[in-house]
Amino acid sequence: MSRHSLTPRQGNGGESAFFPSFQREMNRLLDQFKSGFPLLDDDAQSVFSGAAFPAIDVRENDDVFEVSAEVPGVKEDDLDITISGKTLILKGEKSADHEEKEDDYHLIERRYGSFRRQIPLGFAPEEGAVDAQFDDGILKLKITKPATAKEDVQKISIKKG
Repeated sequence: MSRHSLTPRQGNGGESAFFPSFQREMNRLLDQFKSGFPLLDDDAQSVFSGAAFPAIDVRENDDVFEVSAEVPGVKEDDLDITISGKTLILKGEKSADHEEKEDDYHLIERRYGSFRRQIPLGFAPEEGAVDAQFDDGILKLKITKPATAKEDVQKISIKKG
């Protein structure tokens, strides 16, 4: 049987290794609190606190602008997709509740987070030019470019210094 001591481990020079790590953890919690993010587990925290959520792929050719966004755990009803001028705006919210009841305890966990991504299109789509599909946490948008978007492209030639 192993036995654990409550005595702090000693680092170099005799100082305790417990207090610096405790201080770092307290600073991390205070930083999270000040930033306004909910205290989530490490996996959820890394997903929702990053500036790049949801992860997106963008493809473009002469006729179509395509966006694919990964939004695992987000329900279709919790997605809000809009276009404002020449900007595509993706917004959403994820919430999950978990409850366990046993004889000697009752556990309730709530996890939540929201996101907003703005994607410049470079053109204002015509009414009805956007096709949106959502399946298994993947949002796919296909935006047909108006004829005027093709006219706005200007090729720039590069000369040697």
